[in-house]
Amino acid sequence: MQDTNSRNARLKVAVVEASRTLFKNGVMSHTGHANLSARVDGETMLLTIDGQVRELTEDRLALVKLDGNVVEGDLDPTNAEIVTMHSEVYKARPDVSGIIHTHSPALLAFALANRSLSCRYEALLRFGQASDVPVVPWAPRGTEKSVTGIIDTINQHPDTNAVILGNHGVLVFGPTPGAAAALLTVLEEAAEAELASEAIGGAVDLPSGALADVRAGMARVRS
Repeated sequence: MQDTNSRNARLKVAVVEASRTLFKNGVMSHTGHANLSARVDGETMLLTIDGQVRELTEDRLALVKLDGNVVEGDLDPTNAEIVTMHSEVYKARPDVSGIIHTHSPALLAFALANRSLSCRYEALLRFGQASDVPVVPWAPRGTEKSVTGIIDTINQHPDTNAVILGNHGVLVFGPTPGAAAALLTVLEEAAEAELASEAIGGAVDLPSGALADVRAGMARVRS
């Protein structure tokens, strides 16, 4: 029991730190709206209790079964709606242990346009997104149709670590909450740069083999 409590405590800290990173980096929704989660094990996750995560604290995380039952804490009804959005991603992607949903401003422009985000910014290769970010067609928040659309899109794009939610926002996932926050930061940078580049002729694709070259360079530094 002590080991379990210690692990949960560490995960709560990781979620809080991920939220702080997003605000520090200036990539959050202007309203401070988001929901974050961390996988605890094969059956449970920690989930923010409501959609306001500005100055998030560890006591504002609930322990929730992937089947939706709340084990510890009280979920606001607005976040009870999105439990399956998180839990089904964890079920579909065993490699994922951290998920963030928000409405980052530049990414929201892509969501409203129902436009995928091309992988043309080198930092994306370094932070886990080596393919275009696909769009999930709009469906009402938290509904079965919405969640099915997310999972179908993830299954169709097994290399992606993010999806743009049509007319809504973005969903980003990674091996830890911190990794998801880092990826969201570079995704927002990429979206900003894509929009800005259109004024000077548009962004240019990375050359063939760019991912392999980046990985080789990173391997040399680490060796």
